[in-house]
Amino acid sequence: MKLAVAQGLQKSHTYLQYRSIVTKLLASGKVSGNEQSQDLVHYTELNEVRMNRLDKKMSITEENIQKLLNIKKHYVWLVLAEGWCGDAAQILPILDKMDSFSKNIDLRIAFRDENEALMNLFLTNGNKAIPKLIVLDKETEDILGSWGPRPKGATNLITSYKQQYGVVDETAKTELQLWYLHDKGISTQNEIADLMLKCEQLNHQTT
Repeated sequence: MKLAVAQGLQKSHTYLQYRSIVTKLLASGKVSGNEQSQDLVHYTELNEVRMNRLDKKMSITEENIQKLLNIKKHYVWLVLAEGWCGDAAQILPILDKMDSFSKNIDLRIAFRDENEALMNLFLTNGNKAIPKLIVLDKETEDILGSWGPRPKGATNLITSYKQQYGVVDETAKTELQLWYLHDKGISTQNEIADLMLKCEQLNHQTT
């Protein structure tokens, strides 16, 4: 586990570096990850537009800003993602903005397919679902918690759709993106702020 985390950190990027890599790949008709297809190129193009919009318009609530400002310990948010992932496009801009309010959080993003050993430690129902946020103690690189691939409301929507129709199709993906649009990032913020509160308490108990 320690080795997988260390390798993930070594191959990780800042948010701006991640965005730049995905954009440059797209300019040459490629996407991040092992699989290449026109569908994935299309999804990545949509995600570029979404992330640009969220970077400009998404805001963190005052309550969550205060929670972030109150963080005392030092953490790394190591996130596994890929450019074609719709959930990652909705969530990474929120993490970047939350990170900007705390000097004690260092956001790093690693590509899932370049970090198979790490991804296999954080499967969701046996699947390599992303994004996956791994909260690390910055000093020891110990894993303190994880979150993802999506907030509870979005998870419930997809679970319900799959139970009803037996598949996650384009209609489900459209409904999911509408859910994110109406939620305005609030659920993600709240859940991650609560996770950090738990990590602070855990860190306090072990020091």
